[in-house]
Amino acid sequence: MGRAEVGTPKYLANKMKAKGLQKLRWYCQMCEKQCRDENGFKCHTMSESHQRQLLLFADSPGKFLYSFSKEFSDGYMELLRRRFGTKRVNANKVYQEYIADKNHIHMNATRWLTLSDYVKWLGRTGQVIADETEKGWFVTYIDRSPEAMERQAKAERKEKMEKDDEERMMEFIEKQIEKEKRKESEKHNEMEEEEKFTELKREEDQPLKLEIRLEKKFQPETKFIASALLKTPAKHKSENPNEDDDEVFKKPKVMKLERRRKEGPTTTSALDEIMKIEEQKKERTNRKDYWLHEGIVVKFISKSLGDKFYKQKAVVEGVIGKYRAKVKFLETEEKVKVDQAHLETVIPALDKPVLVVNGAYRGSEAILRKLDERNYCVTIEISKGPLKGRVVNNVQYEDISKTF
Repeated sequence: MGRAEVGTPKYLANKMKAKGLQKLRWYCQMCEKQCRDENGFKCHTMSESHQRQLLLFADSPGKFLYSFSKEFSDGYMELLRRRFGTKRVNANKVYQEYIADKNHIHMNATRWLTLSDYVKWLGRTGQVIADETEKGWFVTYIDRSPEAMERQAKAERKEKMEKDDEERMMEFIEKQIEKEKRKESEKHNEMEEEEKFTELKREEDQPLKLEIRLEKKFQPETKFIASALLKTPAKHKSENPNEDDDEVFKKPKVMKLERRRKEGPTTTSALDEIMKIEEQKKERTNRKDYWLHEGIVVKFISKSLGDKFYKQKAVVEGVIGKYRAKVKFLETEEKVKVDQAHLETVIPALDKPVLVVNGAYRGSEAILRKLDERNYCVTIEISKGPLKGRVVNNVQYEDISKTF
């Protein structure tokens, strides 16, 4: 049967079939020919051109296998870099977009038998971050281009400079606090010395003498009454003798004003304002949507692995990326990789060590001092670092976790 003539329905149908993807098992990579069915592929393998390509492959099979594998890997990684960047994506999704091109290198011509083997090889060679989940393998591209490395170096330098400035500011605040504490202690000691009483002693046959000095205090009411009496006519005074007294007692209280003057203003000091601003800045900088840290104790709150591990405690042995961790259960000592959405923090007993996993003091080691169950918060005391000894109130449950 000859070929269909150009323009006929049979010719158009054959062209439409040739455009789409065919079965992978009927594709010959050496000849780069796609057959439509098993009979066509059998005829192709018996052809003279295919036999010549097989002889070429038999001379140096490693060379051809390496070439096909490299071309497949380069195409896959280029699509991953351009299409998804450094986002975490399903490996099969990238593969489906890669094979959408009809002229791509097929996987059956490479050194990898399955996509899983290829993804594992990418993870071992450090080209991507590969992790396996219930939905399959996920990959995250690692950008090692000179531009990306330079951007990362600049970001690290900037972060270090900000950290140095923050440490210097915290040292300044600590010095100011120490200075204020010394002033308060000195003032307290002076007041104690002034109020120190001595024992009353007298020699024998000597008369007892007490010298009491009474200071004459200013009495504004008396002075006001005297001036009022001088200014008020006698006739008015005789007609209504109690009117002046009523007028005197309607005046503002002078003692109340003196008491306010002694107490002084109730506004906060500049040091408190500086500390408050610094804590707000640290809160904005260190508040993240991920909180996993190595060495903390967590609780598994998902039933995805069955009731065996539900609400079991585990220790984080390693953090994968930002949102996944490798944990080891304390009872069974089994190790699994889980997402942070399936975990929650663990609050220890009082006076036990904790790690701040999120918020202004992220990464700081502390001691649990107080537990407020009504407001779901705790009070901690920083135990290490330049902020050692600082007490932090109203820390949420999810911002700290027990250390192993």
